[in-house]
Amino acid sequence: MTTVLPDGRVDFSAILDERDAAVFAAAGYGERAGFGRKPVLVVIDVNHNFCGDRPEPILDSIRRWRNSCGEAAWEALPHVAALIDSARANGIPVIYSTGEDPRPDGLNSGRWADKNRRRAEDSEAHPAGVNEIMPQIAPEAGDVVIRKPKPSVFYASPLQSYLVELGADSLVLCGTTTSGCVRATVLDGFSNNYRMSVVAEATFDRGRVSHLVNLFDMDQKYADVVGVEATTAFFDGLPADLYRVPATKES
Repeated sequence: MTTVLPDGRVDFSAILDERDAAVFAAAGYGERAGFGRKPVLVVIDVNHNFCGDRPEPILDSIRRWRNSCGEAAWEALPHVAALIDSARANGIPVIYSTGEDPRPDGLNSGRWADKNRRRAEDSEAHPAGVNEIMPQIAPEAGDVVIRKPKPSVFYASPLQSYLVELGADSLVLCGTTTSGCVRATVLDGFSNNYRMSVVAEATFDRGRVSHLVNLFDMDQKYADVVGVEATTAFFDGLPADLYRVPATKES
């Protein structure tokens, strides 16, 4: 469970001792960068692979869906939906990512196959498609869906070209996993000089410690970790014509 404090920051007291708190404060980390002027919402891998097909305890869910984040996914889903609704209402582009479907010969497994003994299960039949985006937050006309082969949404994908075309200067991220695909995308976005924000309640992981530690680390160095309420208020305050497409000139 992620606790957002009244000032909009996340409570990291469960993982942060006095020594580490003093170190990061003395080093000057943890400043707020701000949202940016022209954001895009990126919803990372909120699919059956990481959510399962029903709310249930994680150890029950991962028997059928090896990557499931269990209860954490279903707690985050309403927050993800709220972000998407707010973005659409305010004309903010919504970009989804999900995984590539596995090849029968395993060629696109890459090093994923080395790190999980259950990787072959991804080709087996499931009640719903492994990489199908959850129906509660299904893409609509005008949204962008990116199939990605690796953790970062930037890697070997058209994300950067979409952002250039849109003239975006910042990304607001939600989804999963905090320690994997979310963090990888934050690092690549940061490295490309985008302002990065991660919405705490709408981001989740299978491991509670991994979730909090990675939120903390990103918040200190690479992104602002923010709450849903602050994010939707930011979207509501943006100009209504921020992404209005100019009329095409006639020849």
